[in-house]
Amino acid sequence: MTDNPLYRPGLEGIIAGTSSICNVDEDNCQLFYRGYVITDLAENSTFEETAYLLLNGELPDENSLREFHESLCAHRELPKEVEYVLDWLPKDADPMDALKVAVGVLETTSKDATSNTPEDNMHKAVRLIARMPVLITTHYHLSQGRDPVKPRTDLSHAANFLYMLKGKEPDALESEVLDKTFILYAEHELNASTFAARITASTLSDMHSAIITAIGALKGPLHGGANERAMEMILEIGEAKKAEEWILNALKEKKKIMGFGHRVYKTGDPRNPIIKGMSRELSERSDEKLWYEISEIVEKVVAREKGMHANLDFYSSSAFYLMGIPIPLYTPLFVASRIVGWAAHVMEQHADNKLIRPRADYTGAGPRGYVAMGGRG
Repeated sequence: MTDNPLYRPGLEGIIAGTSSICNVDEDNCQLFYRGYVITDLAENSTFEETAYLLLNGELPDENSLREFHESLCAHRELPKEVEYVLDWLPKDADPMDALKVAVGVLETTSKDATSNTPEDNMHKAVRLIARMPVLITTHYHLSQGRDPVKPRTDLSHAANFLYMLKGKEPDALESEVLDKTFILYAEHELNASTFAARITASTLSDMHSAIITAIGALKGPLHGGANERAMEMILEIGEAKKAEEWILNALKEKKKIMGFGHRVYKTGDPRNPIIKGMSRELSERSDEKLWYEISEIVEKVVAREKGMHANLDFYSSSAFYLMGIPIPLYTPLFVASRIVGWAAHVMEQHADNKLIRPRADYTGAGPRGYVAMGGRG
């Protein structure tokens, strides 16, 4: 371990750049997109409106929002090459790996793929946002040996995902919950995947390459995979009466409880009350109230024993489960939302670029002379 005062493991608390897209206010435990507090956006906005805000810097007027929605709908269809490659992949391929491959194939079908102009970047961002839910559901159905469900142009971003996943008209409450969840996941400053995307963009590589980088970073269980692991834990607990003892034993064994704690928020994730309320609403009208009940007990025990607070991933896991979304799709759903923030950051990086190239504090051996083979050992 170095004693360099400029070094912090994981770059914790280090300012690595400037951005006008998002403000994570750790002192007041609040989150802002372009100056708008997340609670206002989740309560009053739609995902499409929020996506427009993040990409363009301002909320859209009625005409701009209609045109943006129509553009998203118009670009939902996948090029035939992409569907062919998704069908060619092994049936047990990780959905996140499938997304990396699919975005790479999309790049080969895009005439503006290597252009980093603001206009071309915006066009690519819209296409990628529009197609991400289609990529997820297409790969899912193909992996199950089924024909994909084609997207519709008369549904919102969230409702269209549910329609393509289930093959039937989406439930109104589920569509609303997923729409709000997309808003909550859309952006979060220089998290690992966004920072990875900006590093790639800083080399003046293109939008698709930066997004592939981000997907790779999000695949890790300490970032995007937390909601999947959290739901697997809840299912393993199985009964509300077992929840407290299960968590106490897990803590005693020093197991990591997924969906708790945050690198920046120390007194609680401001998104958690919103997603918790939505999970509760889904539970109250469901025959499976057990999963929310277990989640509440787990949250109370972890807070009491460790002083750690639930983050967005914890209650999103039970919300997704109550909507009938398969667990392996939880992290890909994160992609379908965070693609907006990634694209906004790539465009911001390209607009005022400097190659991101930090230094390392060397902790290896000092200078030494080369030893010939016979003198080693």
